[in-house]
Amino acid sequence: MIDLRQLRYFIVTAEEEHVGRAAERLHISQSPLSRQIAQLEERLGLVLFERSQQRIRLTTDGRTFLTEARALLTHANRLESLGKRLGRGEEGGLCIGYIENAMHANVLPAALREVREIRPGVHIALHHLSSADQLEGLRQRSLDVALVSEPPGNDDPELTHFQLLEDPMLLALPANHPLAGTERLLPTHVQDLDWIGVKYSQGENHHADFVAACIRAGFTPQIRLEAAEPYTALGLVAAGLGVAMTQKSLNQAAHPGVVFRELPWLTFTMPLWVAWHRVTLRPLVETFRVILTGPEPAPFVAPPQTIASTLAPL
Repeated sequence: MIDLRQLRYFIVTAEEEHVGRAAERLHISQSPLSRQIAQLEERLGLVLFERSQQRIRLTTDGRTFLTEARALLTHANRLESLGKRLGRGEEGGLCIGYIENAMHANVLPAALREVREIRPGVHIALHHLSSADQLEGLRQRSLDVALVSEPPGNDDPELTHFQLLEDPMLLALPANHPLAGTERLLPTHVQDLDWIGVKYSQGENHHADFVAACIRAGFTPQIRLEAAEPYTALGLVAAGLGVAMTQKSLNQAAHPGVVFRELPWLTFTMPLWVAWHRVTLRPLVETFRVILTGPEPAPFVAPPQTIASTLAPL
């Protein structure tokens, strides 16, 4: 492989057409410079200079080689500069995995807006994946940050995590439903209703968790329809096709014709965690992590004034 130092020596010598002046520019003596040029020619099997006692001139092949050498050295300098900027977190990309709730609760959009304000040139790739696939992506280093509903274990040797959100669930009813005006709903009010289940596209276990919570409350929901995501479920509720449980953070973005009621006795929430690799966080990844969690996250306890507590509308 060509030595970049030898290329630099060659370029300066070609520009000066004089070994002495080139050596002076390079701050080395003439003998080492002549030796480096000779070694480069030997490696290439190519005569780069026509030599005389007064001066040296490029051969025809030497002029062709000079053009490519300058291009390569320019690219090498740019690559070095890029690497340094990446190391400082000034440039580069973020690969972020997420589940739907990270978007619905406005956690991810708000964090992306903030990172763009301080790193306007950053390239961000978003990957809509299940929690399990995201955690595997962190281990394989194909993802930098994961927003998941099911975090890695506390004793995971590679990954760590922090809870951003514990989104309460509300009962969504059609606005003209007989129970829409009832402020305090009991299990007996909802046990015979037609329910719309939400089967999340990432394959999470929320559907099973919802059914289990209903059984703990004393009834089994009669699920007549299933929607792939909560906005679809709200549209079905507005059409009068049943009732559904949706996260509280969707309240203000609700479909017209839907009202919400709290069910304090139904212990069902939608958690959101951020996970990342324990080792060798790039500065840009650390910047994004701090935007999400604050500078010093206390593991597994959501602080009162972080993005987690301020983004979910009440």
